[in-house]
Amino acid sequence: MFTGIITDIGRIVSVEARGDMRIRIATAYDTASIEMGASIACHGVCLTVVDKGPRWFDVDVSRETLDRTAIGSLGEGARINLERSLRVGDELGGHIVSGHVDGLSRVREIEPVGDSRRFVFELPKELARHVAEKGSVALNGASLTVNAVGEDSFEINIIPHTQERTTFGEIQVGDPVNMEIDILSRYVARLRDTDG
Repeated sequence: MFTGIITDIGRIVSVEARGDMRIRIATAYDTASIEMGASIACHGVCLTVVDKGPRWFDVDVSRETLDRTAIGSLGEGARINLERSLRVGDELGGHIVSGHVDGLSRVREIEPVGDSRRFVFELPKELARHVAEKGSVALNGASLTVNAVGEDSFEINIIPHTQERTTFGEIQVGDPVNMEIDILSRYVARLRDTDG
């Protein structure tokens, strides 16, 4: 489990096609404190550490994950939002995030509003009922508050702090983003669908 509070921006050092895709990520984390098999959210995708060294770690990305997320579109040199898994006693500063991406969105518009930036994202039809004004959503792993919801889009305001501490300072119109709905919405919807 994660909180959606990005704690490092890593950089993809290498991408190697094997049976799965092996990605090496440079990080500011003290990798001596990362256990083999630990989970790290990489652009919002919960991935398992399979190798590590000083200031880098490797993850394997399955075909299923490549098909369902934007992780495969990132090449060598790309910057990537990182968050280590939540530990008992950690502050829950964002919202509960599982690292299981529900779908892809794309940036439609970016507009400066004061020092912040207003982002308009496309709203995938299958996820529309899970996105609510003033609700939470995780985009590329970052816990964000929804400002407004339209028929096929939603808006988020990104403050300067978030722009500096995540990759949202460099994202462009047309870029794909990994989208995870609020876990509470997922379970409420499941209960409603099965309540007969």
